[in-house]
Amino acid sequence: MENLKSLLDFFSAIENDFRISSTHIAIYAALLKYRVEKGFVNPIQVYRHEITPLAKISSAYTYHKCIQELSSYGYIKYERSFKKTQGSKIYFFE
Repeated sequence: MENLKSLLDFFSAIENDFRISSTHIAIYAALLKYRVEKGFVNPIQVYRHEITPLAKISSAYTYHKCIQELSSYGYIKYERSFKKTQGSKIYFFE
């Protein structure tokens, strides 16, 4: 049920935010699904190749652009990892 609350809170927050597109929503929903699978840990450590299929995104550029925008808009905190053996960290605001 916690995952549904997070999604509903996100939709309430973006209701009047013209900057948010369907791609942002798809990525956020995919991140929430991933978080549920990992037992609601915060932060989650993700690799792009794990999230893009869930969000139905094929472009690495689109993924990075949207995830950085979600972070700069204050919906998540994104810490990119430049190491192939370590995923990037995504923090969710409670």
